Amino acid sequence: MEEELKCPVCGSFFREPLILPCSHNVCLPCARTIVVQTPESEHLPHAGRPLMLMGADYDFPDHLDKMSLYSETDSGYGSYTPSLKSPNGVRVLPPAPAPSLSSSSSRALHGPLCSSSSITCPQCHRSASLDERGLRGFQRNRLLETIVQRYQQERGFTPGAEGNAAAAETACGASTSARCQLCDNNPAEAAVMCEQCDVLYCSSCQKKCHPTRGPFAKHRLVPAAHITQPGPNAHRPSTANATRKFPTCADHELENYSMYCLNCRTPVCYQCLQEGKHGKHEMKALGIMWKQHKAQLSQALSGISDKAKEAKEFLVQLKSILQQIQENGLEYEACLVAQCDALVDALNRQKAKLLTKVTKEREHKFKVVWDQINHCTLKLRQSTGLMEYCLEVIKENDPSGFLQISDALIKRVQSSQEQWVKGALEPKVSPEFDLTLDNEPLLQAIHQLDFIQMKCKVPPVPLLQLEKCCTRNNSVTLAWRMPPFTHNPVDGYILELDDGDGGPFREVYLGKETLCTIDGLHFNSTYNARVKAFNSTGLGPYSKTVVLQTSDVAFFTFDPNAAHRDIVLSNENMTATCSSYDDRVVLGTAAFSKGIHYWEIQVDRYDNHPDPAFGVARINVVKDMMLGKDDKAWAMYVDNNRSWFMHCNSHTNRAEGGVCKGTTVGILLDLVKRLLIFHIDGKQQGPIAFENIEGVFMPAVSLNRNVQVTLHTGLEVPMIYRQTKPQN
Repeated sequence: MEEELKCPVCGSFFREPLILPCSHNVCLPCARTIVVQTPESEHLPHAGRPLMLMGADYDFPDHLDKMSLYSETDSGYGSYTPSLKSPNGVRVLPPAPAPSLSSSSSRALHGPLCSSSSITCPQCHRSASLDERGLRGFQRNRLLETIVQRYQQERGFTPGAEGNAAAAETACGASTSARCQLCDNNPAEAAVMCEQCDVLYCSSCQKKCHPTRGPFAKHRLVPAAHITQPGPNAHRPSTANATRKFPTCADHELENYSMYCLNCRTPVCYQCLQEGKHGKHEMKALGIMWKQHKAQLSQALSGISDKAKEAKEFLVQLKSILQQIQENGLEYEACLVAQCDALVDALNRQKAKLLTKVTKEREHKFKVVWDQINHCTLKLRQSTGLMEYCLEVIKENDPSGFLQISDALIKRVQSSQEQWVKGALEPKVSPEFDLTLDNEPLLQAIHQLDFIQMKCKVPPVPLLQLEKCCTRNNSVTLAWRMPPFTHNPVDGYILELDDGDGGPFREVYLGKETLCTIDGLHFNSTYNARVKAFNSTGLGPYSKTVVLQTSDVAFFTFDPNAAHRDIVLSNENMTATCSSYDDRVVLGTAAFSKGIHYWEIQVDRYDNHPDPAFGVARINVVKDMMLGKDDKAWAMYVDNNRSWFMHCNSHTNRAEGGVCKGTTVGILLDLVKRLLIFHIDGKQQGPIAFENIEGVFMPAVSLNRNVQVTLHTGLEVPMIYRQTKPQN
């Protein structure tokens, strides 16, 4: 709450808070520092537009004259651009140099004749013009001031200590007694302060510059005995330590507030009503409005209290989620590391297998080549020896000896030559390895290695919103939602309802909505309902079962959609007449197939002895002839003397007793015993009209332009029927 009790300009607790027109608050001393004076030749900026400051940082002078915040050459514009000059980043306007006595006196005497003043809210930046009363024209927030004082006392703060400390930190000066602001040299001690001019005067300057006559006669002079003035670098004097006074009217200081102006939305005194601007405004007693607004605030607080409770529970839930996120994150990290390590291990194992294959291939090639080298070396040695021997034989000159061995040598040479067959001098293996590692799919798979959504699961159990589930007449409305943080997709919902008599459930709704109303149910019945969600994976579990009770009695009207076009309805579809001389049918909005139901029809107009008919009918009854002439209606038609029952154009059971203006016709439909009974003015008309009727029936009437009737529903079954047996 402490932030609500601090000024947006100085950042300290409020001191003499003023209520700006935008409903925000600001300290009176701070308000003096952000007041802007604009020459009349210049237009004030529109409300809400930021004011521009012509210039940068300034040093504050020793004295500040509120009547001359700017010299006549100043632009008169101010700014609220964030700056280090204020704890909340609000830049206050620099004061002009201290004026001379003559100029100050002139302004004090005549007032701001050539300029107007305005103030811009430091929070919403809306501008408001000041009237001749200056800042005293704004209401003082006494309630906020009281709360600030109580808050400081409860927490051991010295009232005004923080404000004084902030002022001392900003102004770099200690508080002294209030001094006159118009004395040139050596200001004398102030005697009074004008609340309208907001200027401190000594006795001499007050007589010279602020006489109690003329335009100053209505100004209020406050003794300066309890007013302290900040040090030489402070902005303005403060009245924070002044004695607290009982609130009186700002315009009539001797009158207490007694009324509340509804037009101006402000407290006023009795004298304001007599001679002020509130004379023709709407008024209410102050105490009544106080209690009324307190009740409104309490009601609003009840709502925000519920939201605050929900927010606290939500924060607890969020903190629990943080913990779960931390735990799940560590778990998933460990799982990821294990999975990647498993992939690395599998790759290393496959690497070893591939290296083994390369080693075997290399050893095989080595063996083949070495075998070929050894074989070729052996043959080469044999061939070389044979060649050398043959050359030595050729060198000998003994013909007979040569011829003895020449045939054998020729055969041996030829045999040796034949051993070097084609391909014998070609390598059997290639130095190249015909092994190509197909690593592209694996590299691609590694590059595509990423997280995928977990396998879709069925939706969780829907939560029924009991505060939104309700019944009306013979309709029920159900609402539900999915639990928070549900990640499984939901394609739709299936709502099931039993038959109102403990029977099996049946599907009554299939779709994506989470709110459903089912019409046309039985009256005075108890229904059980449940809902489940589904997605592409399958059906989720059922919700809890909710029990709904329909109305004991039927409330319905005439149905404009189930009436002949000549029927004229009024009185919220409770009254019916006809624009034709022929009989026309109108049905009710309710349909009955179970239970006992009773309604009445009052004859409002009855001219020229027509024959209106009352009863029940199917939805597809013929509507351009008297009720009961087809097989879809069961009715009693009546004139001014007697009545008849009619179904399938069969007239039976004529009875004495007709209708006239003011007559009430009662219709009782008992679907338990399957009976239809009529009453005229509380008396049963003839025997039981119809027996063994079953199905779905709707209330029905046929009439012409000579008759007007009004429907009455939501009625209990007459006592005469409940206590006695119907006539047979």
